[in-house]
Amino acid sequence: MALNDPGFELRHLRYFVSLVEERNFERAAARLGIAQPGLSQQIRSLEKIVGTPLLDRSRRGVQLTHSGETLFQEARKVLAQTEATVAAINRAGRGESGRISIGYVASAAYSGAVVGSIRDFKRDYPYVEVELQEMELRQQLQRIADGLLDFGYIRAPAPIPSGVSVQVVLREPLVAMIPDGHEFAERPIDTLARLTQETFITPRQPPDVGFHRNTLQACREAGFEPSVDAVAHDFTEIAALVGIGMGIALVPQSMSRVELPDIYYRPLGSVAVTSDVAIAYRRGEGAPAVKAFIARHREHQPSPGN
Repeated sequence: MALNDPGFELRHLRYFVSLVEERNFERAAARLGIAQPGLSQQIRSLEKIVGTPLLDRSRRGVQLTHSGETLFQEARKVLAQTEATVAAINRAGRGESGRISIGYVASAAYSGAVVGSIRDFKRDYPYVEVELQEMELRQQLQRIADGLLDFGYIRAPAPIPSGVSVQVVLREPLVAMIPDGHEFAERPIDTLARLTQETFITPRQPPDVGFHRNTLQACREAGFEPSVDAVAHDFTEIAALVGIGMGIALVPQSMSRVELPDIYYRPLGSVAVTSDVAIAYRRGEGAPAVKAFIARHREHQPSPGN
């Protein structure tokens, strides 16, 4: 079959398949929305292109030759693949397929913001491939700015590189992580000022970033300058250091879902500072799938304690 023949078009296959399925020129023409003489002309044109009769005109009704039967089977495959290809192109254009690389800090995952958002997105965009990687928040921001990462879940605040947008999606109250045997392990902390003599453990972050910044701000609002030991790599290390009595920590309320031996989470009275989960992405992002993912998050405004 000379598919490179300039006269050959996909419509020839559609006309032929419709005719065979209807087994009648009149019904096939009505189904295609064309005149019956036009359909007959197109079938003859197709036979001329392939160089062999497709219909056995010595018999009544629409009867196929062996070549016609072969073409019918193959034409259905071609048309099905064509429809699938067009559908895939349309999905890509609407952001319903593609790939998104996403970074996250572990504490954002504990909040439920990461899993819930991606699960809901995948439900509506099942053809989009998601690549998920735990990553320190400053590294996320730089990789997004460099075009190496599409999207990030971070704990604000943090210095934002040029070309990157950040939006808070969840605000959480702070709670105190206290070791077993501490005087407040079994009773409420009515004011953070009760903890002026404590050492506060934070991740290895500058004073203007994430938990370190939250700790400084909360303690200063309570009227004292805290002693901060920014030595931990992540939440697991913070918990370990607290558990062995190296200090205490101010952490997002959602972390209290993680039950660890010899660790207590105590609510804090009169603390207005929150730990905020934020999303980060490139301004002017062009990839349809990433744009759709960003748009989903823009629809949701933060609410305290949720």
